[in-house]
This record gives sequence, C-alpha cells and structure tokens, in this order.
Amino acid sequence: MTPDDIEEATGFADLGLRPELLRALAGLGYEEPTPIQREAIPPLLEGRDLLGQAATGTGKTAAFALPILQRMAEIGAGGERPKALVLVPTRELAVQVSEAVHRYGRDLGARVLPIYGGQPIGRQLRELQRGIDVVVATPGRALDHIGRKTLLLDDLAMVVLDEADEMLDMGFADDIESILQETPEGRQTVLFSATMPPRINSIARQHLREPVRIEIGREPTVPGEGPLVRQSAYVVPRAHKPAALGRVLDVEAPEATIVFCRTREEVDTLTETMNGRGYRAEALHGGMGQEQRDRVMARLRSGTADLLVATDVAARGLDIEHLTHVVNYNVPSAPESYVHRIGRVGRAGREGVAITLAEPREHRMLKTIERVTKSRITVEKVPTVADLRARRLELTRSALEESILEDDLEHFRVVVDTLADEFDVMEIAMAAVKLAHEASGAAADEEEIPEAPLRTERDGRTRREGAGRDERRPPRTPTRGMTRIFIGAGRSAGIRPQDLVGAIANESSLSGRDIGAIEIADRFSLVEVPDPAAEDVIAALRQSTIKGRKPTVRRERFQAR
Repeated sequence: MTPDDIEEATGFADLGLRPELLRALAGLGYEEPTPIQREAIPPLLEGRDLLGQAATGTGKTAAFALPILQRMAEIGAGGERPKALVLVPTRELAVQVSEAVHRYGRDLGARVLPIYGGQPIGRQLRELQRGIDVVVATPGRALDHIGRKTLLLDDLAMVVLDEADEMLDMGFADDIESILQETPEGRQTVLFSATMPPRINSIARQHLREPVRIEIGREPTVPGEGPLVRQSAYVVPRAHKPAALGRVLDVEAPEATIVFCRTREEVDTLTETMNGRGYRAEALHGGMGQEQRDRVMARLRSGTADLLVATDVAARGLDIEHLTHVVNYNVPSAPESYVHRIGRVGRAGREGVAITLAEPREHRMLKTIERVTKSRITVEKVPTVADLRARRLELTRSALEESILEDDLEHFRVVVDTLADEFDVMEIAMAAVKLAHEASGAAADEEEIPEAPLRTERDGRTRREGAGRDERRPPRTPTRGMTRIFIGAGRSAGIRPQDLVGAIANESSLSGRDIGAIEIADRFSLVEVPDPAAEDVIAALRQSTIKGRKPTVRRERFQAR
C-alpha cells in the first residue's frame, strides 16, 4: 500500500501522523477521523497540553493514543521506564485502552501494560522490570507501584487523565494529586472528561499549562433522521416498576441491556425478579469480587446473558459491543450521571435507546436533566396488555417469515397434506402459528399497569401532605379465578420466583404456565394458583421442602374479592 493509498483509505494523513500509524489505522478499517480526533491530534503532536470535553464513544482513545505513540517514536522508546502514563477509573477501561494502544502501535513495537487492582501484582512487577513504554493504570494501583518504587516516572513525557470526572466521583482525587506530584514538571498533560464540574477546572488550572480547550458533543443528527440515542421516560408507581420494566423490554426486544439501580440490594432484588420473568439477567455491583465480575461480563459478551442489572460504580468503564438499551430504573440524582449512563449506547454510529422509569414525584429532576443536557426526553405511556400481545404476535410473525424464506420446509408437507383432507388450510396455518407463538414463551400478561401522570407543583404539595398514606400499599385483589397462597419463606431465605414455580410444578399437577403472580417479601411469599387446584397445591407443598426448609403454607388470609 502506497502513502497515497493510505491517505485515500484513512483520511488521517492530513493530521501529520507517521506512516506506521497510518498503516495500522488502514488495517483496522478506520476511514476518517472523528471530530475529537481532528481537533485534538494536531495540538497534541505539537506538544501542547489539552483539556477536552467529550462524551463516551466519540473516539477520544485514539485522539490521545496516536499522539502518545508518535511522540514515543520521536523521543526514542526501548528504555526501562515508561514514556507515557494514562490514568483511567476502572479495570475494564484500563484493559480497553491498553488493547487500543497496542493495536495502533504494533508496527512501532510499542510495549504497553495495563495495571489495576484485582490482578496478581507479580506479573505487573515482572513486566515493569523488563521495561514498558506506555502504562495504562487505575489510580490506586499506580500509586501502589509508585510507593514500591516499581513504577518510576522520571522519564515520563506525557500524562493522560481519561474519564477524569468519573475518577473524581470514585474518590480518586487525592491519588491523582499524589501521582501528578511524582511526574516531571515539563511533561505534557492531557485531560478528557464527559462533564466539566468545578473540580475538573480546578485540576486543569493547577496542572495544565495554557491548554488547548476542546468541547465535542455527539455527532449532530442529520436533518430528517432520528437521533442516535432515542431518549424516553415512563411514569410508573414504585410498586409496579418491575412489571413495567419487563413490559417495556418485552416490547422493545433489545439485544443487550444495562439497567442502572441505586443500591446493591436493589440490584440483587431486581435481578431475581427479572430472572423470574424469564430474562437471562446478571447482577453487577461493588460487593462482588473481580473474578465474579469477569464471569458476569463474559456471560454478557458471549450472549449467555442479555440483561445486566448494575450500580453506577460497578458499571463504570464497561464497553459492551452489542449493547442497544440503557435503562435508568430510577431517575439519576444528577444530570452528569444521566450523561454517563446514556453514553454507553449510540456509539460509533450505532443507534441506541435510553429509557428512564420515573415515579410521579420525580418530575422536576427529569426537567432538570432535559435542561442541562439540552436533549428532549419523551414521556410515553407504559405498553398495555394489548400492546404486548400485538408485539409478541409480531415477533412470532417475523420468526415464521424468516423460516419460510430460509428454512427447508419440504419434509413437513406430508403433515399439511394429511390435515388438509380434514381441515381448511387456513385453520391448519392458524393452529401452527398458535403452537409457534406459545413455544416462544409468550405467556399471557393480563394485569394492566396503572397510569401515573407526572405530578405538577400543586400535586407535589398535595402528596407531601398525605405522604404517610402514600407509603402504605393496600392488599392487591387476586386475579379472577385465582387463589393466593401464603408461603412462610421469602427473600431472607434466598427464595426466588423460579424456586416457587419449580416447587409447585414438581409437587403438584400444575405446570409453570398455570401459576399466576408471584410476590416475594423479606420473610414470606405470595403465589397465585387456579382456584380448583389451591388445596392440592397447599397439601403438596406442606409435604415438600423449598430451599431445604419446610415453611408454613396456607391460603392468604386477606384476599379481597
């Protein structure tokens, strides 16, 4: 490939990058620089400090990685001490950045090392001893190595703070300050952040010298086209949020989803609930070890799981290639959190969906987020039972259409011919569609989710006056034709919806499809079963164990009719 071919293939040549880097970019299929790359690379190659505001997914890794590699080649690599240090908030981001720098710098022989907590320190020590050109590190582990005198920064030419606002939110401010104190005064400093709170500007004033300032939003929407991230909100009473989440996801049919929750307990509870609804859900929060996190991410990336329920801190730095939807299970408490969350979809030109489940009292926070982010969040109605049925029928129709176009169906003809002697072909087709629809797991969902309009300021005042009454939830009337059974074991005993379904289906004549609504509290559970089978189910459960124990089983006493 000639230099002219490279320029035509990549569009990066005008930025002044070395041929080795242009070849790497062409080989990776990069066609032209993103806006952040066009604006950041030239001043960084000149040695200027830079303060950049850029959303996740705008291409900023290449914006600082390419200048690092070019400067490293100019000043001479190959020594024992690193020439560049990149600080990132999380292990996952450290690995991603390290891999990117390695791919871009392969022809330059760049030696890159990610260092982070949760990984055996022995390997890091050996690699640092052999000599490294670029270190990508989380602040805590970088400071650990500096204290051990195994990470020496005397020869450092460039420092990058990536996702700086997230590092500050995670409590790394003092660590960053200590690390920067160990670097040479004449170093080049680069700071990238999705948001620019006052603390970021304070760091910039203290540690950057006359920086070039760049602010890059997401790629603007082409007139006539929809936005890359479709933002919507559903107003839902707290008690109905799990059902609403399932209803929305059933209608959206996402490829992969992250649901953000506020607390570890909420993550664990919602994960159990969604698994009980038939989703392949995984939990991710700060109470999990690195090995557990790795297993969860492997299942998500391999497609074994399709729903990740996580806290903000646990999900920071994650980059999931096939992620299509982000859900805020609660309205984020700060617009910056909302920006970080929705930045995980709509990346690299792919479309994405950001959904927020808002309680009526959260009206003002939604409006604040709209104002700060300068984006419109459309408030939509929760899909009805009819909407859900229509969507499930559409998915069945699509599956049948795909089978007609792509599968060899000839050996089923004999079945149709035989039935056609007795039945109309349309009746045969409808029966086949019914079986296909039921086999897809499209169970009926008969309970409507009540509408909950956003409260006005006057509504908010009324609600505060009666707040004590709002916190109490009246007993729910069982579905018509169903009896609610009380089981004296709940969440504290590790009971999950699938445990109850399995126990009833194994010990009685009912199948999982016959069982109605399930509610699991801390110390007890409630399960709806058909009226005629109630006594048989109670008798069967009294003779069996659930999670190794024999709980109290009886009809629920407060069954308002």
